[in-house]
Amino acid sequence: MKKLKVDYTAIARNIGGRKGHVKSDDGLLDFDVAMPKEIGGEGGKTNPEQLLAAAYSTCFGGALASVAQKVSLRDSEITAKVHLGSFGPEDYGIAVDIFVKIPHASSLEEAQKLANAAHEICLISKATRGNIEVNVTAVE
Repeated sequence: MKKLKVDYTAIARNIGGRKGHVKSDDGLLDFDVAMPKEIGGEGGKTNPEQLLAAAYSTCFGGALASVAQKVSLRDSEITAKVHLGSFGPEDYGIAVDIFVKIPHASSLEEAQKLANAAHEICLISKATRGNIEVNVTAVE
């Protein structure tokens, strides 16, 4: 494994797990978290799956900008859907569907090629590769 030369470190602290509070060291993130109602929680607050979806879609957008070259990304959208589920009793997991809309691509095929290229270099894609199911689909 290659040694990482660190350029930036993000720090966040959680107290109370899924029914607690999370705050970044710089105070830009500072909010309560809760389990979604769909899995028995109170809802009404954000949760780790939403945070991952936000981080993944943002990171993927940055990767797309790196590979797009001459294709305008104006009005482009990246939607990440993070699914929480189980493989069996007490064996939980997540999967991700990423939908990439690039209105200024010459075709849906070109948009898919760009999305695939972004998926190869996206840092979160790299971190999750081989660990969770991630599907990347270009959409109109």
